[in-house]
Amino acid sequence: MKLGMLHLFENPAGKTEHEVIKEQMELMYEAESLGFDSVWPAEHHFSEYGYCASPQLSLAAVAAKTKRIRLGTGVVVLPFHNPIRVAEDFAFLDLMSDGRVDLGVGRGYQPIEYKGFGLADKQAQSREIFDEAINLVRRCWTEERVTFKGKHYQVEDLYVRPKPLQQPHPPIYMACLSPETFRLAGRYGFNVLMSGAFGLSAEGAKIGCADYRAGRREAGLDPAGGKVALLLKVYIGDTMDGARRDYSGPCTWYYRTIARYVAPPPGQAAIKSYELYSGTRSAAETLNFEDLANSPLMVCGDVDHCVEKLTRLRVEYGFDELLCWTRIGGLENRKVLHSMELMSGRVMPRLRQVTALAA
Repeated sequence: MKLGMLHLFENPAGKTEHEVIKEQMELMYEAESLGFDSVWPAEHHFSEYGYCASPQLSLAAVAAKTKRIRLGTGVVVLPFHNPIRVAEDFAFLDLMSDGRVDLGVGRGYQPIEYKGFGLADKQAQSREIFDEAINLVRRCWTEERVTFKGKHYQVEDLYVRPKPLQQPHPPIYMACLSPETFRLAGRYGFNVLMSGAFGLSAEGAKIGCADYRAGRREAGLDPAGGKVALLLKVYIGDTMDGARRDYSGPCTWYYRTIARYVAPPPGQAAIKSYELYSGTRSAAETLNFEDLANSPLMVCGDVDHCVEKLTRLRVEYGFDELLCWTRIGGLENRKVLHSMELMSGRVMPRLRQVTALAA
């Protein structure tokens, strides 16, 4: 099982933009020496929820300071970009990093971001825009000259350079929440990015993975092939009480922040958003952190607790890669780094041992 880390570049009160960026970059630089397999900055715009506007820019800096770690995106929001430029940028990054790119892609979900780019009327069409965009990216990577006739993108005999180092192209991960999206990822032959942190239940994951395997079968691909990556909020401390004391404030900030951007304000927006992301019926304003920490959405506690819970979640969700969302809500870097040390040094060896025994 592979171990990665998500980076949101969120900006809670009390942090300058300079501090946020310096801290997040430090964590990505240190991930390789701490034994992580990948880092995944997430694209967001126009709010304190996150402002890594260009994951490829931050990953280029990581590529220059590392040798082994994979460079993922969690995710690039394709409807916001010209897909030809996406193909060029990530081919360049793949070449400069000696073939370490994993391209995570999605459609986006925040109305404020679509509105900010003047695309408010396009969010309802995001699925068809995404479909054209990702097909055009792949063709730019694999065809010498590209001609594409779509509703949203048109290209005529275009010579696109550079080409990526990985062949036929870098692995593509598709963000999946709905059953139809899982099946579509299978038909594409992509890997899956799914998230317990965003309220996906174990039953929903089982259904989604079954749809993913069915989609691969429909496309003539090996149903057992492909990878499934699961994003979880993960924080490990020396003691159970200490870990939950450290993580409760940052996580509460997160849920109260996201409630303002996923659902339209005011009134029931926070409640609906929290229901969507937590799978409970509590409002974000009255968030019970202990209930959240004991749910499948989060792994927070001491080493023994986290090993036990992750072992169970791996069986229930059936994932191949774990993406830890540890730095959240301005949590201090020294605490994040300590959690990363415990994760890679004490938790993952035991998880991999259990996985090997099960196999």
